[in-house]
Amino acid sequence: MTNTSVHLGIRSKVTGIEDIEVDKTVGFQIISTDDIDDLGVPEIIHRIRKRIGDSPVYLSIDIDVIDCGLAPGTGTPEAGGWTTRETKRILRGLTGLNWVGADVVEVSPAYDHAEVTGIAAADLVHDCLSMFLSSTPPKAATSWAPSRDEL
Repeated sequence: MTNTSVHLGIRSKVTGIEDIEVDKTVGFQIISTDDIDDLGVPEIIHRIRKRIGDSPVYLSIDIDVIDCGLAPGTGTPEAGGWTTRETKRILRGLTGLNWVGADVVEVSPAYDHAEVTGIAAADLVHDCLSMFLSSTPPKAATSWAPSRDEL
């Protein structure tokens, strides 16, 4: 069996070189947070799709892949993560893969002031569910206006 595992958004001051070596030893392709700047979102999507091919896909999103300024409600906050928009663009670029499931982990409501992390996590779950039901990427809304102003 070909290893199709990909580890995205890697960054950490506390991760030892041993952790990276274990990922490499077990065959994970590593895409770091800095790769978003060096490669861009389209190339990251291309690399993921090329690696995975037609294999079944289970996605686990650790919310701390998003920068702690945008998703502070996690047990392991760390600066330098992706923006919510970058994460969503990558996720939407994976529409049409052979999805078998997904989860969002590490959301810690006790640290989530103003519920911004919960909102980001719920939005990512919505995108995952939309992808499971569609072969074309969900489109981001460009404008929205209520049919009636309640205020």
